[in-house]
Amino acid sequence: MATPTHTLRPLACWKSILRHTRHQKVATRSLTTYHQNVTYSKFELPPPGAKPQGPKKIKVYPAPAFPPANTKEPLKALCADQIALLDPTGARTSLFSKTNPEAAKVGDILLVRLKGGDPFAGVCINIRRRGVDTGILLRNQLTRVGVEMWYKIYSPNVEGIEVVQRREKRARRARLTYMRKPKHDMGSVQNLVLAYQRSRSGLRGSGQKEEGLKGGKKKSVRGKKH
Repeated sequence: MATPTHTLRPLACWKSILRHTRHQKVATRSLTTYHQNVTYSKFELPPPGAKPQGPKKIKVYPAPAFPPANTKEPLKALCADQIALLDPTGARTSLFSKTNPEAAKVGDILLVRLKGGDPFAGVCINIRRRGVDTGILLRNQLTRVGVEMWYKIYSPNVEGIEVVQRREKRARRARLTYMRKPKHDMGSVQNLVLAYQRSRSGLRGSGQKEEGLKGGKKKSVRGKKH
């Protein structure tokens, strides 16, 4: 016959259990944080070090100036207003206009000067005419690696666009994507850009010399009269 087991546990066992639960409470209290949103009245000053509570100012942009509702094509009128604002002289519009016989075309080598960066030159392989979003795709080789860059002609970051060299014959395609292949790739155009810049600097220097000679002749004539 089995001997009956004692149902009561010794006090040492209960002490260890209570000690374990007490440690658990301390650990949970140390991990928790307590936050309370305190709102102060107009006549009550916040404590030192508290962040000032006030309404946040939201920046509000003015509504765009839409054309009057009587116009037949308001989108075209709005696009024309934006182009007139971004290109007041109309030089960039005429440079990529289809009606201009001297406009830049695919296959020409263009130089884009930026306000906050180095200029980039390359062969124009695509011209995407989308009004204000008109862009050009230039291709060049940097360290023997083909690089293509899209530029928006009406972007405020673009300072100017110059035609370095024009294509001898008019391209039969609107997009010269076949130039990406090694067989038709033009390679680096850095030498052509350097020659173009030297010719421009030479023309500027000759113009300044002529102005100086004219000014010296005028001074000598005035001295002879006196």
